[in-house]
This record gives sequence, structure tokens and C-alpha cells, in this order.
Amino acid sequence: MRLDPFTLVLLSVVLLASLFPCQGVWADIFSQLTNVAIALLFFMHGAKLTRQAIMAGIGHWRLHLLVMASTFVLFPLLGLLLQPLAPAWLSPEIYLGFLYLCALPATVQSAIAFTSMAGGNVAAAVCSASASSILGIFVSPVLVGLLIHVQGDGPSTWDAIQSILLQLMLPFVLGHLSRPLIGGWVDRHRKLIGKTDQSSILLVVYVAFSHAVVEGIWHRVGWGDLLSIFLVSSLLLALVITINTQLARRFGFNRADEITIVFCGSKKSLANGVPMANVLFPAATVGIMLLPLMLFHQLQLMVCAALARRYQATVVKEA
Repeated sequence: MRLDPFTLVLLSVVLLASLFPCQGVWADIFSQLTNVAIALLFFMHGAKLTRQAIMAGIGHWRLHLLVMASTFVLFPLLGLLLQPLAPAWLSPEIYLGFLYLCALPATVQSAIAFTSMAGGNVAAAVCSASASSILGIFVSPVLVGLLIHVQGDGPSTWDAIQSILLQLMLPFVLGHLSRPLIGGWVDRHRKLIGKTDQSSILLVVYVAFSHAVVEGIWHRVGWGDLLSIFLVSSLLLALVITINTQLARRFGFNRADEITIVFCGSKKSLANGVPMANVLFPAATVGIMLLPLMLFHQLQLMVCAALARRYQATVVKEA
């Protein structure tokens, strides 16, 4: 239950943006760099995805259907059920951030890593997590439009889809089509590419929070708000893990498949969520919209690490 090192760096970037936000000409320069970084991020995502990963475990459709239902149906429904907490517990802006969080696809790397650590069905996890990431490029903007439109403050769904297709999907497809040419280099330098991915996310977060600081985010968000975000995130994660566990057992999945469903169905992607927010929302609102996602991201890593060790210990004990 330790703090993820990348989260510490992320918090440092938020602090840097709070003390030294980019403004004026520098804000324009950094915004252009952000667009390039996002395109590179999704280009590399496409280049890393192998055809074997797409095909592996694809026949396990019942498991994949349950994972997709958790990611794109259960989470949004729970997000709508959180509405009574606003504005008493959550400000309207932070609640919109939770709705955005609930619309995002699952993570890929951490879902697979925790599934492997716990002794789950890794092939199915690769297929489900990859499919969720790809579908999220199309589905998440539609969900964001539907969920936030209910609140009367959402982006145009069609405009959002167009922006996603141009800025995210096109680089992703080009990256995947380029895999026959650069796939070997990509596989040999995955650690370097991982650092590039993280650097892109950090750049987007810095620019987003710089805009937010200029707009006075820390005059609108206090320690009480951060505590509320943490508590609501804990409740949301606990509900999703519990529901997924019970559904996996009710539908007769074995232990390995249950582990896959729990870990793939309870994650939300920071890597997809940060650049997507930059595309979907006005610059002044991105920072505050990302607060629930950033805290939920750290919480899901800590909780799932402990849960994976618990599954692992159970398997060893039964053996």
C-alpha cells in the first residue's frame, strides 16, 4: 500500500504548475507541444499493440462482455447515482470530473500486471484491456456527451468524436499500421517508450493545471474538497470491485477468470484520460476535471496491489 512513484512525480508537476504556471506566449508554446505529445503518445500506443494481443483470448466473449459492461455501463450508472452528493459533498465541477472518470476506458499495463501477479487469465486480460482502450476512443466521448449533457454543461458529442478521431485515433491507427516497420524497435525499447508516455502525460498535466491556476483553481478547491474526492473515489472503487466479484461468481467463472474480471473491470486509464480531457474540455476547466481521475488512479493502484497479493496468497495456500 505504498505511493506509486509516478504519482509522486505527478503531484510535483501539479505543485510546479501551482507555483510557476505557464502564461502568455509560453502558454501557447506549451499548448502546441502538448498537442504533439498527445499525438506521439497515441502513435506509440498503436505501435505497441500486436495482432497476437488482439487475437489472444478473443474467444472468451462472456468474460470480455462483463468487463466492457463494468467499464462502460456500471461505472457511468454509479457516476449518475453519485449526483445526490453534489453540491453538499462535491462541487458541481468536481462532480463533472467524476462523471468524466466514469466514462473512461480501462488501463492496459496495470490491469495486465495485477492479473498476472494474482494468477489470473493473462491472455484474456490482454484482450479485454486492449479492447477497452481502443473502444474508449469512440465510446468515451459519446458517454461524456451523454453524462455531462444531463448536467447541461457538456461538449457537443459530434464535435468531441471528430476531435478524438483527428487527434487520438488517427495517430493510433498510423502507429499500428507502422508496426511492421518499427515493431521490432518498439519491442526492444519499451522502457524508453514508457518514459515517453509518462513525459507526455506530465506535460499535459502541467499545461492543464497552469490554465487552472490562472483561472483560480485553488481558490475554488480546498482540503475539504480533496478529502471528499478521496472518500467518494474509495466508495466508487469498493462498489465496482464488490459488484464485479459477485457477478463473476454468480455467472460461474473460475478463479483465474474472476481475477481478470475484477482487475480489468475496476480500472480507469490515466494515460487515456489526461490527453482526452485536453481534447474534450476548455483549457480552463481541464485541471479541476482531472482531480478525481488523478486521485482514483493512485487509489486503484494501492488497493489492487493489496488485492492481488491476497489472491496470490490464497492460490499458494490452496496449492
